[in-house]
Amino acid sequence: MKIQKQLRVLGSYPTGFAATIADVNGGSPSLRALSLKTFQINVGKQCNQTCVHCHVDAGPTRTESMTRETAERCMEIVASLPEVETVDITGGAPEICPQFRYLVTESKRLGKHVIDRNNLTINEVKAFNYLYDFLTDHEVEIVASLPYFAASRTDQQRGDGVFDASITALQKFNAKGYGINPKLPLHLVYNPSGLFLSAPQTQLEREFKDQLDRRYGIVFNNLYCINNLPINRFLASLVRKEKFEEYMTLLVNAYNPGTLEGLMCRHQISVGWDGRIYDCDFNQMLDLTVEPVAHIDSWDYERFMKRAIRTANHCFGCTAGAGSSCGGELVTEKQTTSSER
Repeated sequence: MKIQKQLRVLGSYPTGFAATIADVNGGSPSLRALSLKTFQINVGKQCNQTCVHCHVDAGPTRTESMTRETAERCMEIVASLPEVETVDITGGAPEICPQFRYLVTESKRLGKHVIDRNNLTINEVKAFNYLYDFLTDHEVEIVASLPYFAASRTDQQRGDGVFDASITALQKFNAKGYGINPKLPLHLVYNPSGLFLSAPQTQLEREFKDQLDRRYGIVFNNLYCINNLPINRFLASLVRKEKFEEYMTLLVNAYNPGTLEGLMCRHQISVGWDGRIYDCDFNQMLDLTVEPVAHIDSWDYERFMKRAIRTANHCFGCTAGAGSSCGGELVTEKQTTSSER
């Protein structure tokens, strides 16, 4: 679904996000940055999988990929920002991008913590078997996609054979010390498979840990629960099945103002494969660039930090229930329950 059509569909829902947040935001319909702790880089849309819920619309036929020049400019900016603690590399399958290794090694040289948003199956592709050693040697945090601990649900969402390859990859990462050695954190990501929000993160994490350990001897650190945002393939599916209004109503009714402070857009920068700048990876997929500083070639720290964060109705996905971000829930189960009274 083309970007302009997505924005029209999102805008057609009668409840607006900007008006909703104004009620608890001092009357302002705009969000402002609070910090700049994370420098997130989406290196492109190339991927070895084609997942039905993918907000990036990534896949094997996509060709978008970051150039060395753009990668080097990103690292120049990172070097100028001592407050940035983490470089978060995502895609697609970010490891496919030729600049992946450079971004990892340069970020580590600059003393930054590095996250690789890894789909697990890429490590089992022969050309990328090196990743097991490379990620371990550079102590890269792995945030890995695993929709469920059962093959049927995982393969339904991500493709035939994905579950088995994912289990193999997790076992190999465990053998390297991931999920065991404190310097090698391994986290899993859960996305709901239907028109619902996830169960509490702590509850699901216990279930995932028990099932994966008992069935496959796999251990990991944390489970991150991320709501499916109505963007790209998931939005197209909702429209096709005439479920868009139903899903938006679910998100709007679960709106939690307690999530606003922790929203990832308020604590990071998101840079696209072509160097354009966004508030978050979701805005990136809707081409909602940062208005005062739209590209890294015109980078201006002061203007970026004073910006009004761009929002639209997809933002209800990050503020529903316990909230949703690249690091999972934003508030505790207790805070969620209190806000809904």
